Amino acid sequence: MITVEAAEKIVLSRIKDYGTEAIPFMSALGRVLAEEMVADRDLPPYDRATMDGIAVRAGDIENGLRRFRIKATQAAGETPIDITEPGECIEIMTGAAVSPSANTVIRYEDATIQDGWATVNIDTIGLGQNIHRKGKDRKRGETVVAAHQYITPALISMAASLGLATLKVKKLPKVMIISSGDELVEVNQMPSDYQIRRSNNYTLQAILQQHAIAADMLHIPDDPNITRQQVGKCLQQYEVIILSGGVSMGKFDYIPQALESLLVTPLFYKVQQRPGKPFWFGAHGGGTLVFALPGNPVSGFMCIHRYFIPWLRASLGLPMNQQHAALGEDVSFPPPMQYFLQVKLAGNEQGLLIGMPVAGNGSGDFANLADTDAFMELPAERNNFRKGEVFPIWRF
Repeated sequence: MITVEAAEKIVLSRIKDYGTEAIPFMSALGRVLAEEMVADRDLPPYDRATMDGIAVRAGDIENGLRRFRIKATQAAGETPIDITEPGECIEIMTGAAVSPSANTVIRYEDATIQDGWATVNIDTIGLGQNIHRKGKDRKRGETVVAAHQYITPALISMAASLGLATLKVKKLPKVMIISSGDELVEVNQMPSDYQIRRSNNYTLQAILQQHAIAADMLHIPDDPNITRQQVGKCLQQYEVIILSGGVSMGKFDYIPQALESLLVTPLFYKVQQRPGKPFWFGAHGGGTLVFALPGNPVSGFMCIHRYFIPWLRASLGLPMNQQHAALGEDVSFPPPMQYFLQVKLAGNEQGLLIGMPVAGNGSGDFANLADTDAFMELPAERNNFRKGEVFPIWRF
């Protein structure tokens, strides 16, 4: 049995760059940007009005003019109209291009429009007010968005603004989720008195969907030959296999033997942690990684967030982004194991994130996960943890 820190180090030693691909920008939400977004022209591309109102020459204002003849009305998208005579103004709409002959926009709220004339009703008028200058945000050729970050709706908006119909993103590993056990039936089936419905595989698939991975799923019965055959196929077709259950010491846990016979090298088995002690991790000579998670729902749920997601982020070139929270009440945990405490997160008046423990009934009590937000990682070398102490958290 190894420590959590040792297990983490081994898993992260197996990160892999799966390359890049170009995809339509509207399919890129949640993917990782693989190259910078660069401005193809100045942003904004012209001096633009930021308010509906009138465009005037500041020199006329300085000369004491407050009443202007409206020369024309200009909408966004139209060619800018020049002011050619003293005392002229242009009615201008938000987003419209401001002519170089005008250098100040006065809001409608600060003027009276009547019979083709505009009268300014304020005394303080600043040069260049209500004008967003050309290139103020970015110059052509400058980086607008850095690479190596998740593509959010804001980045989709920027891609559209820059004319990037396709985006280069980091490729994701091809993942298979395998569940096993004759006691498991499908969701739409009625279990017998001593069976349960499959849920771990769907849980894992949903977690991966949050990271833009569309994982395949397979269920294997408790049969050593079928187990070896099906796992062998997956090793040839997938870059990552995530196994749910079948890795403990039971007589019907055939996964470890199958992996050994298929030449998957075990890199560790059993971690000094609760939940999730019987976690197995290995690698096949062909490059496939195998995350064999415990079958208990909370154990598997914790391990996928504590080990697989950090491995995935590192493989995609993303930072660890470790978060912390203060413990909301005293907790004791006597066994010499790293304890992953389920907590409900909330902020206090000082802006500190608080993790309030939520009592459960062990690693099989998956109902608790619906009422909590994160696992708080409490170190193995201690037994008592005090309210207000700060520890790492793993959000889910």
